[in-house]
Amino acid sequence: MRPLVESETKIVFDKLANYLSDLKGLIAPLDDGDRYVFRLNHSRVYYVRLSIANLATSISRDQLLSLGTCLGKLTKSGKFRLHITALPILAEHARYKIWVKENGAQPFLYGSNVVKAHIGRWSEDCPEHSGCVVYSMSDVPLGFGVTSRSTADCRRLDPTGIVCFRQADCGEYLRDEDTLFSGGA
Repeated sequence: MRPLVESETKIVFDKLANYLSDLKGLIAPLDDGDRYVFRLNHSRVYYVRLSIANLATSISRDQLLSLGTCLGKLTKSGKFRLHITALPILAEHARYKIWVKENGAQPFLYGSNVVKAHIGRWSEDCPEHSGCVVYSMSDVPLGFGVTSRSTADCRRLDPTGIVCFRQADCGEYLRDEDTLFSGGA
């Protein structure tokens, strides 16, 4: 497990900035003097307390399976792909939000995109192709995605038009349980 180099940090922060309102909240010192840091192990990026990351240095990289919250994976082509395991962090600091009705939650959890007919409400002034977190009407985060159109354009959309392209949803814990936490995926 090692700290991210500057180029990797830039890639990760660019992806997170698409979803989050304030990146300073992620790296700000905590009340007890500790802080959260980003660490890389087997091409996976982890968000972990510095004190715990320092303790993990005594474990070899091959033996260490996971530590902290897995945000995503750095691909071989140099891109960063967010995993569903990052949802608690994204939901806490989300800039744009979409709430789906009860009849839209199940199709979303099965891997479908969010259509206008399933929208209960959404954040105002949401631009096109920006990251958003998808919630149920009872404020439970279900997943995240990228808006297909701005909020103003979505109002004129027909009910079967796609409002949000799904990136990840909680159903992945069941669908991808074999590869979600392994180093091979």
